[in-house]
Amino acid sequence: MSIVESNPNVLNGTLVFSDTRVPIRNLFDYLVAGDTVKDFLEDFPTVSFEQVRLVLQSAEVAIENTTAA
Repeated sequence: MSIVESNPNVLNGTLVFSDTRVPIRNLFDYLVAGDTVKDFLEDFPTVSFEQVRLVLQSAEVAIENTTAA
């Protein structure tokens, strides 16, 4: 199962959590604003904790790979 998807028919292809219309960007906007993952999940109940965990884990790996290069 993919944790994210992009479909031109859903929010003009914006990267969203799979099977939702919630943009990945919203998660990072919440965290940058000082909100918690719990706050995000309460406001977007169609997103699971597991999806958030996997997106954050993927972001961590991407950052580590970028800084190691």
